[in-house]
Amino acid sequence: MAGPDKQGRTPVQRHQGIGTAPPKVDEMKATLKRIFGYMVREKKLFMLVLGIIFVSSALSLLGPFLLGVAVDRVIASPTTDTLIVMLVLLLGVYSFHSLFLWLQNYWMIGIAQHTVYAMRKHLFSHLQRLPILFFQERQQGELMSRLTNDMENVSRTLNVAVIQFVTSILTISGTIVIMFWLSPLLALLTLTIVPVMYFGMKWITKRTGQFFKDQQKHLGDMNGYVEEMFSGQKIIAMFSREDHVIADFKEKNEALRRSGYWAQTYSGFIPKLMNMLNNVSFAIIVGAGGLLALSEAISIGVIVTFTTYSRQFTRPLNDLANQYNMILSAVAGAERVFQIIDEAEEKQDEEEADDIASMTGEIEFRSVDFSYGDEQDTLTNINFHANPGETVALVGPTGAGKTTIISLLSRFYETKGGQILIDGKDLKTISRDSLRRQMGVVLQDSTMFHTTIRENLRYGRLDATDSEVEQATKAAHAHEFIVKLPQGYDTVLDSDGKGVSHGQLQLLSIARAMLADPALLILDEATSSIDTVTEMKINDALTKLMKGRTSFVIAHRLNTVRSADLIVVLQHGEIVEQGSHRELLGQEGFYAELVEAQQMERRGLM
Repeated sequence: MAGPDKQGRTPVQRHQGIGTAPPKVDEMKATLKRIFGYMVREKKLFMLVLGIIFVSSALSLLGPFLLGVAVDRVIASPTTDTLIVMLVLLLGVYSFHSLFLWLQNYWMIGIAQHTVYAMRKHLFSHLQRLPILFFQERQQGELMSRLTNDMENVSRTLNVAVIQFVTSILTISGTIVIMFWLSPLLALLTLTIVPVMYFGMKWITKRTGQFFKDQQKHLGDMNGYVEEMFSGQKIIAMFSREDHVIADFKEKNEALRRSGYWAQTYSGFIPKLMNMLNNVSFAIIVGAGGLLALSEAISIGVIVTFTTYSRQFTRPLNDLANQYNMILSAVAGAERVFQIIDEAEEKQDEEEADDIASMTGEIEFRSVDFSYGDEQDTLTNINFHANPGETVALVGPTGAGKTTIISLLSRFYETKGGQILIDGKDLKTISRDSLRRQMGVVLQDSTMFHTTIRENLRYGRLDATDSEVEQATKAAHAHEFIVKLPQGYDTVLDSDGKGVSHGQLQLLSIARAMLADPALLILDEATSSIDTVTEMKINDALTKLMKGRTSFVIAHRLNTVRSADLIVVLQHGEIVEQGSHRELLGQEGFYAELVEAQQMERRGLM
């Protein structure tokens, strides 16, 4: 794996945004530009919304102006007709203003949802193309937090902040123009509060950015921890670690509470500051405006207009400050999303790589070396050959490199040196998709998806008929227990396989592999932790499955690999012995010691 960066952060910390500073202006602009890049598909509708925002802002400015005109006209000509005309005008202006507000919100919500839909789709699609190593470095819950919480943060901001931001800019600009047109002196006096607003908001927002970023990070950390603890609840109970888990959760929850508290506390200063300055502005207008009115420099209607505009001026400033906080929060979430999107995808197939329709299953490892990143070699000088239809067993202590060999064969990782040949062709000349379509896998922990048994079995071959599904389950000894379930083949399984036993899950996994009809089979501890009767059924099913196929078997229980054509014994990433069971026993080496140790353990002598 890659080492720490210049800031001393590990790859996991870099991907989780740990130890990073608040977004700089250039970084923030770049992130916002990327977000709006997803809005291009809704460009025409977005331009229409901007037009409506312009009209609604103009109407919001027209209302106070008409109110001041109405006051002056009623004072000059206090008749019912004058009052009715001005009321009708005001009613029309505010009615159309409300209509345009509704339209712009309605269409902007649609734009925001389409934008976030495109971002979420891009993120999820990209996750499917990332290398396996990426997922091994990260907590599932933390990744889910980016796909859900962070995306929702962006959605919430687009729904509200875009309209309010544009509206605030237009309202402030229009208000200033009209105020100076009505009374330059009173306008200057009113704007004396702007520097105080600016420096106050600058002081506040400078501190909220890091808190919002920390809040998103701590939320992702806590989600990852909760998901991990829920999946390991049995182990927690078995080792009576409940108090320890609660203490750890309390610590993470406290970190989230603390960052959220300060983010909301500092951002909460803004409306308080705005209200105070708004009252100061109102007092300035009333006092100075009254003196100007007494000297007949302005009319009473102008004072009424100014008092309304003063509130209409400070409210957008308040909105801008709040929107800035929302944007900071959205940028923090979007950055976490884009960190994943910017991850390098699984290496593309070489130009000379071809699809293969079938394979005979001849496998050869020639002087293969491998290491994770810059670490010490995990595998060194691996050499062995398997003929078509043979069974190769990989044995050795934990960490010897057995699973890594399978990962290299599946092209989840690339070799550091040497070659892997399939049917005489370099593995790199075969496309990954066509290679993996020729492979079937039965793991120790069978993965099932939240759908029916029938669809789970079809996962490796979507066009399989119901008859073919049943043939596979009968061959795997799974049909008998399936038909006894309440809904039979239409029984819906949970993602963790609740409702059926571990052994039954293994039988389903074998049936799925049979249905896929692979040329190359991988069995990773497929019979571990199984009772004797079920193990007999599984072994019989595996015998049928392995017939005529090149198979790789990873097993710690050596009695399950006695019949293998080739046993490859690994230790510290190197092959120390290889041969048949009889040949290896005759060598009286490491394999013979492992066999003897397991036999003594079964006899209860160890």
